[in-house]
Amino acid sequence: MRFNILFFVLIVSCLCLAMAQVNYEDCCLTYMKKMRHRSKKHAVGYRLQITDGSCNIPAVIFTTKRGLVFCTDPRESWVKDLMIGMFLKNKKQPKKPNNNI
Repeated sequence: MRFNILFFVLIVSCLCLAMAQVNYEDCCLTYMKKMRHRSKKHAVGYRLQITDGSCNIPAVIFTTKRGLVFCTDPRESWVKDLMIGMFLKNKKQPKKPNNNI
């Protein structure tokens, strides 16, 4: 009798754990209104968040040198300007030919 109860409790607990597994994504849930100039200066990269799954708002996520992340509204003009500035800064310039022969 004890074995049956123990077996039943074990099966029920396994089912509960299996059903409780949820995919936790690294999503932004709110926007920052402003970023300090220093934070903008130390931003090294960004990624876009689209609305799908548990991520319910579109966002641009900036990362700083220290690994801090900032969730921003992609419709804001300062966010677009920072994205363009980072793209131009990271874009490789073509090398000039060396004419010293």
